[in-house]
Amino acid sequence: MLKPGGAEDAAQLPPRRTRAPVPASAPRLAVPDGSPASARLSLACLLLLLLLTLPARVDTSWWYIGALGARVICDNIPGLVSRQRQLCQRYPDIMRSVGEGAREWIRECQHQFRHHRWNCTTLDRDHTVFGRVMLRSSREAAFVYAISSAGVVHAITRACSQGELSVCSCDPYTRGRHHDQRGDFDWGGCSDNIHYGVRFAKAFVDAKEKRLKDARALMNLHNNRCGRTAVRRFLKLECKCHGVSGSCTLRTCWRALSDFRRTGDYLRRRYDGAVQVTATQDGANFTAARQGYRRATRTDLVYFDNSPDYCVLDKAAGSLGTAGRVCSKTSKGTDGCEIMCCGRGYDTTRVTRVTQCECKFHWCCAVRCKECRNTVDVHTCKAPKKAEWLDQT
Repeated sequence: MLKPGGAEDAAQLPPRRTRAPVPASAPRLAVPDGSPASARLSLACLLLLLLLTLPARVDTSWWYIGALGARVICDNIPGLVSRQRQLCQRYPDIMRSVGEGAREWIRECQHQFRHHRWNCTTLDRDHTVFGRVMLRSSREAAFVYAISSAGVVHAITRACSQGELSVCSCDPYTRGRHHDQRGDFDWGGCSDNIHYGVRFAKAFVDAKEKRLKDARALMNLHNNRCGRTAVRRFLKLECKCHGVSGSCTLRTCWRALSDFRRTGDYLRRRYDGAVQVTATQDGANFTAARQGYRRATRTDLVYFDNSPDYCVLDKAAGSLGTAGRVCSKTSKGTDGCEIMCCGRGYDTTRVTRVTQCECKFHWCCAVRCKECRNTVDVHTCKAPKKAEWLDQT
């Protein structure tokens, strides 16, 4: 069995709660006889009926910090738990880095899924950022939690080494002499402080899940950790040579972050190989969802629920559908019209695009280009038939 975390994660957790079914019709209330007791009973029944018929609430998230830009005011950020709010108030400069990291990982998520039915679309002025799609414990939710955690680590680590934060700087552990396959070298320069980035990201991002302590929180904590370790995986060693004519008889080296795209590509592969699991009865571990399934490792993304097909607009599932999405007429992949449009067919529009071409450099100092017009066919997915759409809304 996979052990999802340390001692604090291994505490006994209650089983997942399920929502009580909504009654098909309103319960009949007792006719009040005018007494205070009867009035209280009627009021209680009305409140119970209201609670049962209200739609499920989508929790807000710290992800919304990315939409605030420099206007990060801790008391006004929806979705923060008390621990996150405390860290926000204590480290306002780090919160700006967290916001930059949020914008970066959302862009990376949209890049990775740009040719898929679910394309990591965010909702404008929505505190949940992604809407109800994150309520389902799906592969997509697993990827979002992993890459969001990775984005915070990457942004804070970069800010530390660039001198943007007062509480951290270069990695203090890279000192003295070391060696690799090319020989000995001296630590120097400014190594990126991955230790501080991981430590703060764990404290901030995991705070909500550690407070909830249910099966979904266990899944989120595991995927958060996968995201953090993915950034560490792509630390690279950069060196500068010293010696006669750059002979490299002496080397000074430091550790540096790789481009965030490498982390995104890696987590995208982890998404493709994600492992479906269930929580054990004590809620402290995962086990394979079915007999014969392979067990998840610490580097695997894990999920509980199968994903919807994302073909049509489905408000309950948070699916926006693929009507109007651009597709490729010739591709056989996920961006092809057959898969993207879910067999509904596509419309073709002829579009004239104006681009700059035949650019030339003129001394000094300008680049002059011609305008070229190119007519292309753009294919977009047809909307589903009205009756089919109504079944999902």
